[in-house]
Amino acid sequence: MPSLRYYRRIFSAYLVGGKSHLTFWHETPAANPNASVTELGEYYMLFAEKADYAGAYDLSGIPQLDYHGHIGLQYNPIAIAQYGLGNYNLYRRTADPARRKKFLLIADWLRDHLEPNAHGLAVWHHHFNWEYRDTLKAPWYSALAQGQGISVLVRAWKESGEARYLEAAQRAMESFRKSVTEGGVAFTDDAGDLWFEEYIVSPPTHILNGFIWATWGVYDYFLATKEKFAQDLFARAVQTMLHNLDHFDLGFWSLYEQSGTRLPMVASNFYHQLHIVQLRIMHRLTGALTENDKFAEVADRWELYTQSRANRVRALMYKAAFKLCYY
Repeated sequence: MPSLRYYRRIFSAYLVGGKSHLTFWHETPAANPNASVTELGEYYMLFAEKADYAGAYDLSGIPQLDYHGHIGLQYNPIAIAQYGLGNYNLYRRTADPARRKKFLLIADWLRDHLEPNAHGLAVWHHHFNWEYRDTLKAPWYSALAQGQGISVLVRAWKESGEARYLEAAQRAMESFRKSVTEGGVAFTDDAGDLWFEEYIVSPPTHILNGFIWATWGVYDYFLATKEKFAQDLFARAVQTMLHNLDHFDLGFWSLYEQSGTRLPMVASNFYHQLHIVQLRIMHRLTGALTENDKFAEVADRWELYTQSRANRVRALMYKAAFKLCYY
């Protein structure tokens, strides 16, 4: 069971901005105005602060996150991919060879660290236990890591022309074609909606930000290869979002996930802001795929929620109560 000190760090990071591994994730969410939605280019979010991560690195220059306590310094494939994407964006803007070198270093690490899971699918493992509501036992994998790793690899292929990056992306992409029971990251619910699961737990929790980020990896793979199966997966994921966004709306704030718990898991202020940015990007990405402006409409509504101090306080209290009850 996590220590009291662990919970104090989590409380500090969520509520009062204290330093912890969470500070890597909590860069102010921002869409990248230079990102194309029709061809591979700069990534859809900036990740500029992450590109200049001020934490620990290994001797090769790969960023590590400090989880303190018995977990300590760890390689987190999601963080590594985001660091790489941030450096890629800055390279594209500045032509700085140092940024290109950092980006390709990350692409090489991701290629070299694809590992077979118990079902033989190529995944990026997290080699430490993680305290979700069900403890994720090492090694565990995630649709979010798969999607963002693919986003790095297809850009490395385009930048370098080296087929090894695309081959690695193709292997990683197989996880999106398999259900979670088959070792993949896809889950089809009773309504026929397709989800990509950030955390592989039963029953699934459908974490919204992870689902959206993972879906961008599928889209990037389609942009790189034009393979129809990837286009179809992306289209199905878009429909899942459109069918279910209202289920993430509390009428005053957004939910982090569909936890199925009596007390809902309300998004922190950071994740609520991230949802808004992600939905605005989804509005840009989908274009002719959708017949309405629901992504933009929900983003507008959720942004309006943030203008109410009462809403912000209410969301904060819900979040704190959920952490106390279920973690």
